Amino acid sequence: MTNQIKFGTDGWRAIIAEEFTFSNVVLVTKAIAGYIKTKYDPSKPVIIGYDTRFLADKFAQRAAETLNDLGLNVKITNIDAPTPVVAYAAKHLNSAGALMLTASHNPPEYCGIKYIPDYAGPATTDITDIIVKNVRKLQEGQTVVESSSKKGTTEIFDPKPDYIKWVKTLIDFDKIKQSGVKVFYDPLYASGRGYVDGLLEEAGCKVTTIKNWRDPLYGGAMPEPKEKYLTELKKLVIENSPAIGLSNDGDADRFGVLDEKGNFVTPNDVIAVLFRHLIKNKGRKGSVVKTVATSQLIDKIAEKYGVKVHETAVGFKWIGQIMRDEEVIIGGEESGGLSIWGHIPEKDGIVADLSILEVVAYENKPLYQIVEDVKNEIGIHYINHRIDLHVTEEVKEKTLKTFTQNPPKEVGGVKVKEMNTIDGFKFYFEDNNSWMLVRPSGTEPLFRIYFETDTQDKLERMIKDIEAFVSKI
Repeated sequence: MTNQIKFGTDGWRAIIAEEFTFSNVVLVTKAIAGYIKTKYDPSKPVIIGYDTRFLADKFAQRAAETLNDLGLNVKITNIDAPTPVVAYAAKHLNSAGALMLTASHNPPEYCGIKYIPDYAGPATTDITDIIVKNVRKLQEGQTVVESSSKKGTTEIFDPKPDYIKWVKTLIDFDKIKQSGVKVFYDPLYASGRGYVDGLLEEAGCKVTTIKNWRDPLYGGAMPEPKEKYLTELKKLVIENSPAIGLSNDGDADRFGVLDEKGNFVTPNDVIAVLFRHLIKNKGRKGSVVKTVATSQLIDKIAEKYGVKVHETAVGFKWIGQIMRDEEVIIGGEESGGLSIWGHIPEKDGIVADLSILEVVAYENKPLYQIVEDVKNEIGIHYINHRIDLHVTEEVKEKTLKTFTQNPPKEVGGVKVKEMNTIDGFKFYFEDNNSWMLVRPSGTEPLFRIYFETDTQDKLERMIKDIEAFVSKI
């Protein structure tokens, strides 16, 4: 099954015991080592971290043994750790980068491995292309990295203290404590436990944590902080109002937020609220970065405050690349990832959660009111929606050809103003409040179609129109 090894937007993920096996972990680790040995001083250690998934710690240990056999030194985390914590260690410890064993928010039967370079952000395509080429060479029996007569060493370390110390420089915990905000936290049985709640407890804040033990089956659900997986958290927030609910995904690089009424605050709204807060309350200067699937709310706030906007393809690696090149106030994506000014160029759900509490403390208002204030300030309440349009492979190919050669000029009665092809086909409409993004899946015969507009009627017309457009192809 080794031919199935493919690197997506954030590493390789597969089902444990089918494709994700010890032999394949060794193969991918060797491929990564082939890159490391050409780019880094051999004395620099490679960091290894892992999440709470079944066998993730054992896979991490096997990766460490493989690197040692190739003469590379390793620092491996003492227990499971969040991706942003491992990423920070990769930079802070002057390493040759990090291997992270995680499948993030995927179902429990999955595991994954990704390489995080020493700049502490996702590996860019130029790096992953080399790693993938190395994988193919190894599958063909070629050698990409020589064994070493002198074995490397493995040291166990705790990445938490240094990361905690750093986060305290980013977030105003005194302000949060003074606000008296009450917090319920759900790490979803995963690696975020002890970080958000630990920092808040240390600061003397009121926090109650649920599901704060390791469960590789994630309670029979998904380690994803979406509304449908936060029912217990929602119940606690409503019963103990006023309170805020916070959550993270399997490796704590994504966030989930519930306001004082138990409403799920969308990632688009969280990014917007934090963007405005960082400018208005903390005086941060720089640009803002968002993916093509992220709300135009960000553009409107940027326009109001005179901030330059960068729009990238989907995937935080593109956001991180810009964060490494210039001062960025905030970088975010609608799928629940963000990082803030001064922090690492990697999405960090821990910092996102804590930043939301900081906003509430600075504004001295309920979170639901702050969200409403942001929307009232720009004068538009956007509606966002996504559909997955399943088609045959033949229709998929024909549709792509049609969008390339003869894209629609109007959708739902609204004329198309312009189109970009940064990632799929994104249509901007003449009303200046609507857009539509059509992204073909790279692995399935389907289109993911994102919509944003300002009325429900317009949204329904756009959905109906695009479905009809594709059905006629």
